[in-house]
Amino acid sequence: MSARNLDWLTARPIAHRGLHDEKRGVVENSIGAARAAIAAGYAIECDVQPSRDGDLVVFHDDTLERLTNASGRAADLDTGSLSKISLLGSSETIPAFSSFLAAIDGRVPLVVELKSDFNDDLAPARRLAKALAQYSGPVVIESFDPAPIAFLRAQGDALGIAHIPLGIVGEASYDLADWPMLSEERRVEMTHFLHYARTRPDFLSWNVADLPHAIPFLMRDGLRLPVTTWTVRSAAQAEAARHWADQIVFEGFAPNCD
Repeated sequence: MSARNLDWLTARPIAHRGLHDEKRGVVENSIGAARAAIAAGYAIECDVQPSRDGDLVVFHDDTLERLTNASGRAADLDTGSLSKISLLGSSETIPAFSSFLAAIDGRVPLVVELKSDFNDDLAPARRLAKALAQYSGPVVIESFDPAPIAFLRAQGDALGIAHIPLGIVGEASYDLADWPMLSEERRVEMTHFLHYARTRPDFLSWNVADLPHAIPFLMRDGLRLPVTTWTVRSAAQAEAARHWADQIVFEGFAPNCD
């Protein structure tokens, strides 16, 4: 557990995958969505995953079908190929993480969620650390997978990211239907937060549908660590979440930044 001050993380609402708006042709995890969030004064959450050549791109899904006219796994294409694939309903393409960082340039806080296949491959975490080691803006790294967070925690000094807060994204249960890639051992570890001694998160991001819950309550009220909650989709849901979390990760409406 770190005693670092993370007031900046919870100072303003966090736009889930940027401030996207399908009706206006602003697609999630696009540079346009990041710029829209900056213009509105929101922090930004984004998803990163490795391409075939080991670089990082900003894209949520394992496969390309939902957000593009292409098909197949994003991880099976290199960054150059992915950067030529248009995002549906827009003039933008899948951004390389380096381009996404350059567009934000430290103007608002950035929450980077590292996607994972839960296969203990730590190369993406190492690549993410390299990308962020020299980034000068406010940024945190989070993941559902305890393994890369534990790795970054243990190797932070060597990787040059000891100054970057690390967090866990979590929810109340990890059933087989929604999480088929998890071993039973990891399912138990994540459900009961048994990785805490290895990950020692600086903050927690918790499913709003699972509030209240003992884990975020103990993190926030017991350890005095900030808790964000996802994905909040209305003002009423935001008001309910306020009692159990320090800030919302939102989409589909415009929360007040005050």
